[in-house]
Amino acid sequence: MSIGSDHQARDLPVIAIVGGGVSGTAVAFHLLQRQTLKAGQLFIFEPRKRLGAGLAYDTQDPAHRINVPAAKMSLLPDDIEHFQRWLQEKNALADDEAAVAANGGLFPRRSVFGNYINSMIRPYVEDGRLVHLGQNVERVQRMGHRWKVTGAAGQSVEADILVVATSHPSPLPPRELQEALADHPRFVADPTRPDALAAIRAGDRVLVVGNGLTSADVIASLALRGHEGPITAISRRGLRSRGHAAVKQELFGDFVSQPSKTALDLLRRVRTAIREAEAEGRSWHAVIDQVRAQGRHPWQALPVEERRRLVRHLRPFWDVHRFRVAPQVEAVGERALASGRLEVLAASVAAVDVTDGVIDCTLRLSRSERRIDKQFDAVVVTTGPGHRGILQSQGWIDELSNAGFLALDPARLGFACDMQSHALATDGTAVPSLFISGPLARGTFGELMGLPEVVEHAVLVAEQVAGAINDYKPEQRKAYWDSSAA
Repeated sequence: MSIGSDHQARDLPVIAIVGGGVSGTAVAFHLLQRQTLKAGQLFIFEPRKRLGAGLAYDTQDPAHRINVPAAKMSLLPDDIEHFQRWLQEKNALADDEAAVAANGGLFPRRSVFGNYINSMIRPYVEDGRLVHLGQNVERVQRMGHRWKVTGAAGQSVEADILVVATSHPSPLPPRELQEALADHPRFVADPTRPDALAAIRAGDRVLVVGNGLTSADVIASLALRGHEGPITAISRRGLRSRGHAAVKQELFGDFVSQPSKTALDLLRRVRTAIREAEAEGRSWHAVIDQVRAQGRHPWQALPVEERRRLVRHLRPFWDVHRFRVAPQVEAVGERALASGRLEVLAASVAAVDVTDGVIDCTLRLSRSERRIDKQFDAVVVTTGPGHRGILQSQGWIDELSNAGFLALDPARLGFACDMQSHALATDGTAVPSLFISGPLARGTFGELMGLPEVVEHAVLVAEQVAGAINDYKPEQRKAYWDSSAA
C-alpha cells in the first residue's frame, strides 16, 4: 500500500526519513520549524513506539544515565539549557535523587532524555504534519525520479527527498567468540537489547570484551541487578573511559588557526595544550573539550590518509577521554576495582572452548607473548558499533550500496557524503535528493558522536532539505529530480 501519493499528485514534494532516534527526529523537528508542510508530506520510519529515543535513549535500565551534564543537552542549539529547564518544569527527577552528581551536575537516566525529545516532536505527530510509520524499512528503491521506501508492514512511501538517519550497526563480536558461543545461553553479543543481561546469575564469572562506555554501563547494570561475581574486562590497550572534571572547565587551546596536516602533529599540539592548561591549574578536560568543539576544522584539514592514520592509531585514546562516564556509573566501576571484583586487562581473546556450560578462555596479553587461561560463566561483548560493516548491516542499505547510491567514506566510519550532507555515490558524485544525518556522516564532518554535535548536524540537514523544497518547481519536477537518478 503506497501512502503520500495524494501530495505527489498535487506536485508537493514528499520527504521520508529513515530512523526516528535523535538524529532523524531532530531533522524532522528543525525542518518543521523552518518549513510549512502539509499533512502527509513528511514521513519518518521508526519501529519504536516513541520518536526521539532511538537506541541510546530507549533503554529502561535505571543504571543507564546520560554521560553529558543535562545543562549541555538540548534539542535547541541556541538554547543549550533547554533540557535542564524541561527537567525542572516537569519535575522529571522527583524519583531520582541520584541524578545529582557530587559536582552538582545533573545526569538523569537516559530514558528521561528520550522522553524530552519525544515531547518536542509529539505535537507535530498529533496534528498530522509528521507521519510516524512504526516499522523497520525493508527496501529502498529508486523509481524514476523518486525513492520508494517500503516498510516491514508493507506500507510504502514514494518520496522526492530521502534522509538516512539510521542507527549505528550492531557490535561485531570477535570471530572466536561468535563461533564458539553462538548457542551459549549467557553469551551476550549485543548488550543494547532489552534485558540482554537477564540470563547472567548473581555469582557468575563474567568476561566483558571492551572497555568503553558500554562496558561501564554493563558493569553498573550488573551491580544494580545484584551481581556479585568477579568481572574481567579486556581491550587491546586496557584503556577505560575517563570521568568528568571535578569542577567546570573553560575551553582551552586553538586547533583551528594553522590546523595540523598530520595526525602526529595534531597529537603533539593536543599534548602541548594539555601541559599548558595544567600549568594554569586546568585539567585535560578543557583541552579535549576544545578539540571536540573545533573538531570539524582539524579533521577536514587532514588529508584522507592522515584521517585513516588517526582512526587507526589514536582513536582508542581519543574515545576514552572524549566519551566520559557519568559520575554515578563511574563510582560503581571504581568500587568494583577497589574491592578486587573487577579486573581490567590489556588483552584479546586467543581461544575459546566450552565444557558443560563453562567457558574456557585463553587471553593473549597485549605487547607480550604471555597467555593466561581463565574460566567464565558469561561473556558480554561491548566492542562498540561495527562501522566497517555498515553497508551490509541492513538489507535496504545493501540494496542502495549495490545500486551505487551509498558508499563507505574514506575513513571507514560511515557513509560518504559532501559538506551539504548529500550522500556521495560510488562514483564520487553527490546524490541531490539523498541526505545523511547523524554519526554515520562523521567521516566527512569529524566529531559527530555527542548530542550537541548530532543536533547541530541535524539543523544543517534540515536547512539543506528546506532549501531543496524551496527550490522545487512542479513544472520542472521530473527534470529537477532526475539529476539524482543513476
